[in-house]
Amino acid sequence: MTVCPDSTVSLVFPSISNCHSPSSPLKLGIMASGSGSNFDAIAQAIADEQLKAQIQVLIYNNPSAKAAIRADHRGVESVLLNHRDYISREAFDSEIVQTLKQYDVDWLIMAGWMRLVTPILIDAFTDRIINIHPSLLPSFKGINAVQQALASGVKITGCTAHLVCLEVDSGPILIQAAVPVLVDDTLETLHARIQIQEHRILPQAIALAAARVH
Repeated sequence: MTVCPDSTVSLVFPSISNCHSPSSPLKLGIMASGSGSNFDAIAQAIADEQLKAQIQVLIYNNPSAKAAIRADHRGVESVLLNHRDYISREAFDSEIVQTLKQYDVDWLIMAGWMRLVTPILIDAFTDRIINIHPSLLPSFKGINAVQQALASGVKITGCTAHLVCLEVDSGPILIQAAVPVLVDDTLETLHARIQIQEHRILPQAIALAAARVH
């Protein structure tokens, strides 16, 4: 595959319109730890009627996360669950599950969620948790994926939307998009271009995953 330096290649990219639409809107719970740009991308896809869903709640674990501000602007309820307040990951995930059930969530979207999850959360939403990761999995799993790509000298990286399993960044892949690594790329410039593709593929991954279930 030849990739021009300024191009972006979608590896698996079905149109949302080609996915079987559920009879009723998907009830999404979104978890975010930072800026919430992927939350916003999902909300915009819903507003544009590209994704038949509604966001029931945003859960964020960082008190300074800008995702909460974005949720407020969108009229979406947000709940702060600070992981530092819990004695274990299991206790934290139990509280997350309880909160999601209170908001009648049936699909969970990890949109920049920077915490490892436990079987408590995974078992509560079996095959209904989607994560977005800034690399072409299985390459560059875990944290600092963009930095890993730059350090390795690869010419192409990208992002992956996948179902979540217990092993980090290892669930079944739904959609990937490739992003060329430019000669003068920095961590910031490459991450910004990858995020553009994250915003494109995450709503599509939600629709694709739901179509497989319905």
